Formats: sequence, structure tokens, C-alpha cells
Amino acid sequence: MSRFEVEILPVTLKYEENSSFTETYGFVGSQGLVVLEGMHFIPKDHPSNTVVLMMHPSSTLQQLPIPRALAEAGVHLMCCGSRYPKNDSALIMEKVALDLGAYVRHAKVNLGYENVVLLGWSGGGSLSLFYQAEAQDPTITHTPAGDPVDLISADLIPADAVMFIAAHMSRAVTLTEWMDASVIDELDPDRRELELDIYNPDNPNQPPFTTRFISRYREAQIARNRKITAWVRETLAELERRDDGEVERGFVVHRTMADPRWIDPAVDPNGRKPNWCYLGDPRTVNSGPAGLARFCTLRSWLSQWSYDDSRADGIGGARRISVPFLTIENGADDACPASHAKMIFDSAGTGDKEMRVINGAGHYYKEQPE
Repeated sequence: MSRFEVEILPVTLKYEENSSFTETYGFVGSQGLVVLEGMHFIPKDHPSNTVVLMMHPSSTLQQLPIPRALAEAGVHLMCCGSRYPKNDSALIMEKVALDLGAYVRHAKVNLGYENVVLLGWSGGGSLSLFYQAEAQDPTITHTPAGDPVDLISADLIPADAVMFIAAHMSRAVTLTEWMDASVIDELDPDRRELELDIYNPDNPNQPPFTTRFISRYREAQIARNRKITAWVRETLAELERRDDGEVERGFVVHRTMADPRWIDPAVDPNGRKPNWCYLGDPRTVNSGPAGLARFCTLRSWLSQWSYDDSRADGIGGARRISVPFLTIENGADDACPASHAKMIFDSAGTGDKEMRVINGAGHYYKEQPE
């Protein structure tokens, strides 16, 4: 394969948006502007009419091996930062879709690319499907909390193809499958139900887990997610009733890395190693600061983490797309569940779709340059 020298150029996009309150740092919201920053990878002396866009809801992607490897192979690519770089505490998925739309428009209108391909890696997979579905057939005018975010009038430009790589079906479903089902009291994470505490050696349920236990555990995880959602909606209603200037509130979600997959390789098997996840020892991550949804706001919970309310649903988005679609499952992924890629592929509504598995590939391709 040819290897091209790569030029990397910064990208800064701005568009107007007025928010009722400021939800993230920087110029976003407070100055009537959304400011986005990305990186454009261009193979030197190798023009193309096609560009690949990579966006994750909250991560910056330019340090992954994928962008440079593709650019060295001759693919034009842009890493697209959302308005929530490296901080998803107040993230609203509907607003991230608007951010991705700004990059698609920039690529087509300002840079002159004829074809835009969305590469959804990890959390970017369900985002790409959500965006494409709404760009093809927009339906959303408000967030799940009822705040106006009009994707119908945004005139989003559909992409010409979508790739779903080492990705999960949605942030809401993934969080739910990772939540510690043993938590009894959201304000006191030490209060736990022994028979659901998979990290407690005194729990009679130990790996390999029975099908019956997994079913009970999954039901308890969904119930916990719904319990938090009910509290969020009650709190939002109370803030609205008070009408004293407080419109949003932050909170902590404890213990969110307790998926039985991490300690029982027979649960949704792939090539990952047991007692490990992409963030390290899952027992440590379960209560650590980097866990999913650890720090959250009321509105953000409904938009990105609520099992019943989040619209950024990969299955639903996949059913609605009509463009060519490629799914790649990393065979030893220690983050995204193995079964999600196949479910997304099977759900894709397009007649032009293909799926591949990269055997042995981890989530981040760490020390796997080949």
C-alpha cells in the first residue's frame, strides 16, 4: 500500500446559537456562538473528491492511529471535535448532531468535497447513525427535556456513506449494561444488594454466571437507570415550579463499570482478556472519576444516558439509513460489546452493507500498528 506524506491543518468552525443558559466552558452559549475545533489530515499531492469525517460526542480523535493510517494510505480525513471536548457532563446529543452537521456542510460547501463518509468509532458509531437518520428524514425539534433543538429546520446535509467501527449501539444502552446493579441508594454507594454485587467475593453468584443470574442482573440495571430518570424528571419539574432562576443541576452517578462481561469471558464472548476493560481494572473504574456518566446534569442524563429517553439510538438510526454502510467489529474489543456490532449491522436498513471482523484488535489498537 502506498504511504503518503501527511499534512495536518487545524479547522475552526463557528455558527450562531443562542442558549437560555451556559452549559459548557468557552464561547459556546455565552456569546451566541458555537465554536468547534478539528484537524484535517491531507495526503500530500494526492487530491480526492471524498473525505472521511470522524466525530465522537466528547472525545478528540486525532491521536488515534486510525486518522494518520488512513491519510498515509491516501484517504482525506477530518477529526471533528464537538462543543463538548473531553467533558460530557452536560452533553446534549441533539446539539452534537448540529455540530457534526457543521462539519459536513464545511466539507461539502467550503472545501468542495463531493462525498462525505462518516466514520463512527466507539461512541461516534451511534452518533453517526443518529446524524444520518435525522439528516435524511429529520424528526426532532426538542431535547428529551423539552428544550428547543430543531433538527428539522437545521437543514442537515446527509453523508454519502457511514462506517461503524469498534462501536456500541448507544451511550444509553452501554451505560445501562455497565451500571452496577447492586446499588440500592444513589446517594450512598456503600448500600448494595449482596447477590447483585459481582465484585463481592461473598456473593453466591460467581463466574461463570448462569443465564438466570445474567437475566436478573440486566433487569436490575434497567430498573436502576429508570429510577435515576424518574428522579431527574421530578427534579426538573420542581425547578420549573419554583421559577427562581435555577434551571439545571449537576449530580454524581456512582459505580458504573460493573458489566458481567468484564469478569466472565463467556458473557458476550470475544478475544478480550478477563478482569479487564479499556480503562483498566473494572473494579477500580467502577467507582473512579472516569466512569461513564460519573458527573452529569439533569438534561444531559435524559439526552445521552436515559435508557428510555435518549434518541441517539444506533438501532433506530441504522434502520433509517439508506446509504452504503460498513460495520467493523474489533475482535478483542475491551470496551464496546461484541454483540452490538452484529445487531447494528442486522438492523441497517440500507441494501448496500458489509461487515468485517478484525481478529485480535483491541479497542484502541494499542501496540497493534498492523
